[in-house]
Amino acid sequence: MSATLDRPPRSLAAASFVSCFDRFAVTPMLVLIAVDLDVPLATAVAVASGYYLAYGLVQPLWGVLSDRFGRVRVMRAALLGAAVTGLVSALMPVLGALVVSRVAAGACFGAVVPTSLTYVGDTVQQSVRQRALSDLMGVMSLGTALATGFGGLLGDLAGWRPVFVVPAVCALACAVALRALPEPPRSGPAPGRGGHVGTVLRSPWALLVFALAFVEGAVLIGTMAFLATALQHHGVSTTVAGLCAAAYGLGVWLFTRLVKRLSRGWPAWWLIAAGGAQMCAGYVVVAAGVSVVTVTVTALLLGGGWSFMHSSLQTWVTSVVPQARGTAVAFFASALFVGSAASSWAAGPLAGDGSYGLLFGLAAAAALPLTVVAALTRRRYGALLPAEGARGHAQ
Repeated sequence: MSATLDRPPRSLAAASFVSCFDRFAVTPMLVLIAVDLDVPLATAVAVASGYYLAYGLVQPLWGVLSDRFGRVRVMRAALLGAAVTGLVSALMPVLGALVVSRVAAGACFGAVVPTSLTYVGDTVQQSVRQRALSDLMGVMSLGTALATGFGGLLGDLAGWRPVFVVPAVCALACAVALRALPEPPRSGPAPGRGGHVGTVLRSPWALLVFALAFVEGAVLIGTMAFLATALQHHGVSTTVAGLCAAAYGLGVWLFTRLVKRLSRGWPAWWLIAAGGAQMCAGYVVVAAGVSVVTVTVTALLLGGGWSFMHSSLQTWVTSVVPQARGTAVAFFASALFVGSAASSWAAGPLAGDGSYGLLFGLAAAAALPLTVVAALTRRRYGALLPAEGARGHAQ
């Protein structure tokens, strides 16, 4: 493979930005949707959990397709589908139809971020790959911050429907812009039909990283979706709740700058440990009491946890099966979002009852073993690589 880039192309970063915007825009909308469609909050959560589940389950399919037909071609087709399903979502009159349309949107937007990560893996050399992925995560964090902040404001001013229109229109623009992006070279010969999946699933290290991603998705993404609803449950407006949750995106943006510097000298398992510690601390803070201050602090700390831990896991998965990188990254993303869907569904009744202290306390408890296992196994993986052992870390 010939790596020629040191940072993600702008059109690729823009597509990832839009995908993250769409994924997180629903967070401050759940209460508004429940009120407008006259359903309980625990039922309206299906709008988010259904999206996450579809987003995760289609990843292996997108990964196989990108390995066989090309990264850019798959992203453009998925973005066109996302534009259509996003616009349809804004027109749905009842919850069932809305959930179906959001499931379809999640399935389409689900191709963008993992395929973007794979593109970086294909085109950026290993020695600087984590820094390039940190750049991409920084852009995605802005999408996350704007989704929760702008989404909450737009929801208060115009309702939840226009919030789904904005990323749909942007997805269409990105599909057009990606026409100029060249297809990257890929590692190794293409296996026969089903060969990519088999190669990935026979790798013990790949299976381990997928399991870690599942737990990380459950602890971080699935539970974090309730930060804004916890504030709304305490009488805070949708705008303010969205802005507080938007601190997560700010945290990701700030901490990815730091990770980019630290990754040059810190072992990857140290970065994972630092990220897990921030996740644990964040959930402990908000479990002790829900307020504008505690939610904002927690959102910032979760942004740090994502920047340190998730970027390290992402970099790890791009190297475990390089000859089927697209499929490996897709399974990784699938595990991440299936985990988030499972936890958001399971947490719905607790949120509906207002038991946010218990909800966030359970997340803090789950973050601790995740951190220990991820850090120790990443250290073991690094020790098995001669080049990494000589340098003390892997990018």
